[in-house]
Amino acid sequence: MQNHTGHHQASHGAHGGHAGHGGGQPGGLSVSEHGYTLELDSTIRTAGVQPVSFRVIGPDGRPVTEFTPEHEKELHFIAVRRDTAGFQHVHPVKDGEGTWSVELALEPGDWRFFADVHPAGHGGTMTLGIDVAVAGAYDPQPLPEATGTARIGEYTVVLDGELLAGEASGLTLTVHRDGRPVTDLEPYLAAYGHLVALRVGDLGYLHVHPEGEPGDGATAPGPEIVFTAVAPSAGTYRLYLDFQHEGVVRTAEFTVPTAVAAAPAAQAHAGHHHGAHAHH
Repeated sequence: MQNHTGHHQASHGAHGGHAGHGGGQPGGLSVSEHGYTLELDSTIRTAGVQPVSFRVIGPDGRPVTEFTPEHEKELHFIAVRRDTAGFQHVHPVKDGEGTWSVELALEPGDWRFFADVHPAGHGGTMTLGIDVAVAGAYDPQPLPEATGTARIGEYTVVLDGELLAGEASGLTLTVHRDGRPVTDLEPYLAAYGHLVALRVGDLGYLHVHPEGEPGDGATAPGPEIVFTAVAPSAGTYRLYLDFQHEGVVRTAEFTVPTAVAAAPAAQAHAGHHHGAHAHH
């Protein structure tokens, strides 16, 4: 789902075909992949702010302790409730035995946790996912309506572009504050923005990064953040943009249905048929 340029192509080319990272299929739908398994301390939780611990178990049955950093971190962790509420993109801390720990704010309901990792020595990045049940009265929320504008306090983020099934398309997210364009976005994990897309229905996970990077001499620090995306299927997706300004990371959320891509071959055929008919 990514279209990396410059450094990103060099550093991420190895995993371009893996699920959730440039391939046609989303990641995070399996707790195990390529012999690696996400193991959580407990998949039944109580509601509230709490520590969560987990491990990535390798093919040898032991916790993995060595990872190749991607975007300045050895592991990216996403938590989201099944109704797409409560999105959190956090970065756990690992001890010497391979156990990761992080604090999450969990409300009652069914959740999905994702670990985005690149085990050292493995061919590329993978996204592992696991279901978690949080006890309590669950009040599932309807899917937010599709809109091209997200508001976070005094910030407004506008989404331009269409998400196409099986075809690359450009997505531009423009950040304003109190009606004025933000031109001093701060690097966050080696980028001006991070975009996570989840397919509504199964939470198939697609993690993208913008074209260009801070300090490359070509990428401006706002107001626009440009991505190239490929939706693995037609449907509706939830997009979550993390961006940093004045030392604070904020998340803009969007509901985006896929658009219908033009079919050049069919159009050409129709044109040819029409021409032949007119000739007669």
